[in-house]
Amino acid sequence: MSEQQPLSQPLQTEEPLLNDQEMQFWLDKAVAWGQADSPDTQKDTCLHMSRLRDFLQQLLTQVNSMSSTTETMKRLPFLGQLLGRLCWNPYVTVCDTSRGLLLGCLWELYSERPSNAVEQKANQWIRKVLCQLSTEEEDTAAQALMKCTGVPAKEYHLKVLRKKVALLQENVGQSCTLFNSQRCSCDRIVAISEACIPIVACPEASSLISLLLQRPVACVTEVLSEDFLDALTSAYSRQGLALEEQALVSLWYHSFSSLEEAVLSLLQSVITTGLTPQKLEQQVAQSLLPKACAQHCSVFLVVNDIFRSALKQAEGNEFVKALVQTFTKCFLKELALLKPQTSISVKAFFPQSPSSLLVPLLTMPSEMPQGAWRNHLNWLSSSLQRLTEEEEEGDGDGRSTRGHHNVFEAWFLLVQCAHWVQVAVQLLVTSGTEDGDPFLWLLIFYHYPTNRWHHRASQLARAKEAWNHIRTLFSGAAHPLPSDRLQSLVTLVSPQPEQQSLAPSLTVSLLVNVAVFCQLSPSGSAEVLQAVVDQSGLLDEAACVLSSLELRLNEGSCLSRDTVHLRIKELQKTITQMHSE
Repeated sequence: MSEQQPLSQPLQTEEPLLNDQEMQFWLDKAVAWGQADSPDTQKDTCLHMSRLRDFLQQLLTQVNSMSSTTETMKRLPFLGQLLGRLCWNPYVTVCDTSRGLLLGCLWELYSERPSNAVEQKANQWIRKVLCQLSTEEEDTAAQALMKCTGVPAKEYHLKVLRKKVALLQENVGQSCTLFNSQRCSCDRIVAISEACIPIVACPEASSLISLLLQRPVACVTEVLSEDFLDALTSAYSRQGLALEEQALVSLWYHSFSSLEEAVLSLLQSVITTGLTPQKLEQQVAQSLLPKACAQHCSVFLVVNDIFRSALKQAEGNEFVKALVQTFTKCFLKELALLKPQTSISVKAFFPQSPSSLLVPLLTMPSEMPQGAWRNHLNWLSSSLQRLTEEEEEGDGDGRSTRGHHNVFEAWFLLVQCAHWVQVAVQLLVTSGTEDGDPFLWLLIFYHYPTNRWHHRASQLARAKEAWNHIRTLFSGAAHPLPSDRLQSLVTLVSPQPEQQSLAPSLTVSLLVNVAVFCQLSPSGSAEVLQAVVDQSGLLDEAACVLSSLELRLNEGSCLSRDTVHLRIKELQKTITQMHSE
């Protein structure tokens, strides 16, 4: 902008500044300037430019003082025709101040919430004019100007674009000043965002787009144009738009469709590619979604609803469960990085989770002594059992819907905090003769949350049977491997025609943890693991559990000896060799 500031400080007046004769004079001039492209016309335009700027300043002030576009069009019926002709005249728009005043008039005419057909039609016309001001393609007058000045077309359009972007940026920063006699200045933000639609993919507009997205909300009436947000989402999904990290986070905050597309894309990628735990965590962190969720509770709630829906449709999909757990872990890390004054209570992020389970499950194993793990898990297991018992009791007295909801939300939280499930497996295999039933029950609940056809009890019995077979296979005295135990274990995890088989992921988790933490030699453990996964066809599942266990131990969730890491490496070597055969 030049030395004048027409948009930020319009003159205040209570009397009309314009009369019909003055309006007609400038309309006649605009018509004459547009009908001829001669040196005389150009000279006349230049001679009148100073007076035109004064007139446009008065016009902007009067338009700004009116309560609505409808009132403006009634009092100034030729306003649209005048502005349109001036906006199409490159000898007028080439001047920063004149162009700024014209844009200011357009912004004041734009109705954020059009109340009638006149305002709707005005909005459509304004969008068309703004597109013209942003592109000026195939404009014969602009072509004549470029020819006269000797400026190449590409350079001309680039300079015009940069000037317009700079002008728009200057006005984005203006704060909301709402007077009784004026419309909220935040309405301009809607018009500015509309003006950006044709140029969202232009690198020159990236700073303006970032400024719009990250502009603090000044009042309840301020919004960004839905068309603008849709254009950004479309351009970004086509990789035709580069956004800075914080601008992308702000886009997700403003646009549900953009956020949903990002989450579903991540979900689809995880399901189809089957990433290792390490690569999964890397991809989730690089998606920036956990950071967006930590900064905006509303974003986290939307993402959580998408994950919740995905799990309801596929509760047994281990890839989806792994994504939910990994995402929650990355989210909690980002939340911890926020300054205390900018963060909100963690309970606000989990409004549907049982309050008694929230903090115990969100607490990381590394945040308490190892000696407290057993009591902590026993309490979690008994608390979840009480919830399921209440659900079963509710089936008979009409409270089943509420009971099912509570159990599902408890299970959903357990999936998000599955580090405690992994610790339960570790304690089960390292506890010796101590009672492991609470841990086994927790594993069964994790894999069978809905208890369809009341299979949880039968699955618990199968899990105990599988656990006994695994312990026997890994006992030092059982050598060579007892074929009957091996075959029984394989049968338990294989699909059965008339009954539900034990979840392979549960059996493999027990198998791998025993192989890592048992007293059998590394070569002996590798032999047992190889025999079971070879006959059961669970090679990929075993590799995934090993990688997940290694990642957890390396993060400090469990204090482990060097020998444990060596055993993991030995078992991974065995798995790799089996893959290559």
